[in-house]
Amino acid sequence: MNIQNSELILNQDGSIYHLNLRPEHIANDIIFVGDQDRVDKVTKHFDKIEFSTQKREFKTTTGYYKGKRLSVISTGIGPDNIDIVINELDALVNIDLETRALKEEHTALNIVRIGTSGSLQKDIPVDSFLISTHSLDINGMLHAYQIDEISHPDIEEAFSKHTNWSSKKADPIIIANSQELEDKLSSNETFKGITATAGGFYGPQGRVLRLPLQDPDINKKIDSFNFNGNRITNLEMETSAIYGLSKLLGHNALSMNAILANRANGTFSAEPSKIVAELIEYTLDKLVE
Repeated sequence: MNIQNSELILNQDGSIYHLNLRPEHIANDIIFVGDQDRVDKVTKHFDKIEFSTQKREFKTTTGYYKGKRLSVISTGIGPDNIDIVINELDALVNIDLETRALKEEHTALNIVRIGTSGSLQKDIPVDSFLISTHSLDINGMLHAYQIDEISHPDIEEAFSKHTNWSSKKADPIIIANSQELEDKLSSNETFKGITATAGGFYGPQGRVLRLPLQDPDINKKIDSFNFNGNRITNLEMETSAIYGLSKLLGHNALSMNAILANRANGTFSAEPSKIVAELIEYTLDKLVE
């Protein structure tokens, strides 16, 4: 059955609606960054730029780094933006945009996020690199999809019990990364742990300015959760959406985090731009090894 115009929206030039991309514009290996200005901080290392475009906060540049074709895309902030980006990227490679029919042969993308995050654990210091082995979805976006095949009920139930999770909130979901990408990008320089993904920056991450929280102790509960030695190490706003949608659509995903803050001891990086730049170079070199 062909997909209707209202469901798969294309621009007049045949590009997909939000990203402004056609299939030939993207590589199979894609780097996600949140900030559109960070795209250039990645691609300045490229040997050659093949294509670049921007629509709204979604900036894409495709080129070559040490002979490897890569695309770098800015997603903006939050799981709602990730929903747009991954669904549209999947459509570019797995739907025939002319006939609006699914392609017979599935294409799997390799997606690596280079992001910034705050550590929740005292022993994961500012200015370190962290790989998200799993992500804990506490924002609810993935519940729009059929997620039984990607969830981990034993960990989810343990987390809900530990935190006395409110029935007013969407049930937590645990999603694993791509083990293949984790193996490729791991080293002695990287910490590992579960990354929690919230749907906002203030209340959803336990920050209080003028509004009281539904559960003022939620961060302490998250910090102290441990399931067979697996801890929640950091908190941000994209990884669970990347992992969940990638798993459901048959893509490989990994989240690399530059730890800029340590919320357990209240510290923040003295040189945040430097650690992000170092993570960019580290990730690029690992991708071409």
